[in-house]
Amino acid sequence: MPIRNRRAAALPAKLSRSWLLINAARQEDYAPGLASEADSVIFDLEASVPDDAKATARQSVMEALNGGMTAWVRISPTTSPHWEDDVAALAGAEGLRGVMLAETERPDQVTYTAMRLRAGTPVIALIESALGVENATQIASAPGTFRLAFGTNDFRKDVGVSADPMALAYARSRLVIASRVGGLPGAIDGPTEANASEEAIAEACRVTAEMGMTGKLSLNRAQVELVNQGLSPSEEELSWAREVIEAHESGAAIGDGSYLPRLARAQKIASLGDSYGLWNA
Repeated sequence: MPIRNRRAAALPAKLSRSWLLINAARQEDYAPGLASEADSVIFDLEASVPDDAKATARQSVMEALNGGMTAWVRISPTTSPHWEDDVAALAGAEGLRGVMLAETERPDQVTYTAMRLRAGTPVIALIESALGVENATQIASAPGTFRLAFGTNDFRKDVGVSADPMALAYARSRLVIASRVGGLPGAIDGPTEANASEEAIAEACRVTAEMGMTGKLSLNRAQVELVNQGLSPSEEELSWAREVIEAHESGAAIGDGSYLPRLARAQKIASLGDSYGLWNA
C-alpha cells in the first residue's frame, strides 16, 4: 500500500495550503494523489460522483482508508439522502483525517455531522451559497468546525456573480473574518480551473493570500506545488524575517513603537517557513 507523502503527512492540517480533490470513483488516482506534494488530499464523494456511482465510490474509499491510506473525504450535504450513508460508513474508517461537508449553510449541520463520526473528527464547512456566507460566523463558532472553505463555483451560481476577484471579495472577507472570530485556522479558497495556466494559478494564489485566506482547493495534482509556493512566505519575506530576528537576538533592534508588531510578524513568518521546510532551505 502506498505511503502518504511524509512531508505532507507530518504537516498539521491547520497549516495545509493545497487541498487536492480526487474523484472518489477513480480509484486509480488515489495513490498518485497521496504521493503528490498536496498538503492535504480529499477523496470527493460529492460533486464529482454521480448518484448511481456513489455506493461503489464509497466502498472504494472505505477500502483505501482501512487499507493503509489516510485522507480527508468530501461528503454529501445533510440535505442529501447520501449524507446518512457517508457518515455511517466513515465513522468506522481507520485512515480518515476529517471530512469536508458540502453545502454547509447552518451551524447545526456541522455539529450534527461531527456527532455522527468518531469523536474528535474535524469537519471543514464548505460554504457554497449566500445563506452559508450570511451564517459564516455562527458556522465558524459551531462545535466540530475545523476550518471554513469557499465553494466559489456553486456560490457564483447561487448569487449570479462573475469570477472577478472584486465580485467575490465580500464573500471571501466574510469567511476570513468569521474564521478569526471563531478561532479557526485561515479559510480555504476555492479552486482554479483544472487546466489553468501557471500564470493564472499564480494570480489566483495572489488573490487568495491578499484576501487573508491560507489554503486553496485544487482539482489537478499538477497544480499543488504552485499553490504551495503561492501560499508560502516568499523569499523576500523570509529574508526580512531573518534580518529582524537576528537583529533582535543580537540586541541591535530599534525599540520604536512598531518593533514588537514587526518582531511578531517575523516570528510568524519564520514559524511558517520552518513548517513548510523553507526556513533552512
